[in-house]
Amino acid sequence: MLCAVYKSRKKADTYLYINKRDDFSEVPKMLLETFGVPKFVMLVPLHKPRKIANISIEKLTENLKGKGYYLQIPPTEESLLSQHRRSQGLDEQPDKKF
Repeated sequence: MLCAVYKSRKKADTYLYINKRDDFSEVPKMLLETFGVPKFVMLVPLHKPRKIANISIEKLTENLKGKGYYLQIPPTEESLLSQHRRSQGLDEQPDKKF
């Protein structure tokens, strides 16, 4: 089994995996509007047990069979300001005593 991988032109590091190249019939219209015009990246064989871009073949295959697509979005990163504030103890709530 092969799947086709597309990159979003609107959203950085966002990829769409579908069962058949250029067949977006199972992908919701709203998702495609948000995703933008898909740019073909590659075909990926799914018969070898391995990870593809931090996705297990099992999870990818399950989504392709169930929903007909898999959307990969980048993990949310904590802002550097939040990290700094926490390291300085600024985001902790002080006891309010009046």
